[in-house]
Amino acid sequence: MHVVYPVVISALLFSIGVYGVLARRNAILVLMSVELMLNAVNLNLVAFDVWLGDRLHGGQVLTLFVIVIAAAEVGLGLAIVLAVFRTRRTVDVDRLRALAEVVRAPGSGRPDEEDAS
Repeated sequence: MHVVYPVVISALLFSIGVYGVLARRNAILVLMSVELMLNAVNLNLVAFDVWLGDRLHGGQVLTLFVIVIAAAEVGLGLAIVLAVFRTRRTVDVDRLRALAEVVRAPGSGRPDEEDAS
């Protein structure tokens, strides 16, 4: 097997992930794009591990570590997105520039979207 095929597929996946991070406004889609980029890196690690014929399979072991870190990142990321959604009622990244909480007088109700940004 030539190493070019997995590398080209990995480059395409990574490019799609970078586009998703830069172009999307939804925080969940940004997290999914980061995961796509990590999976492209995993594909490269495994492809080069097989191509080089590493006896210790270092690329595959490193891939397992990346998968574990990606799972922890998704858990934390979704928890943060859920907490932000509960307070702001939006997961639009452009509207979450200022994460400071708006202090209101008691009984004045929830801040609207214009006040929160």
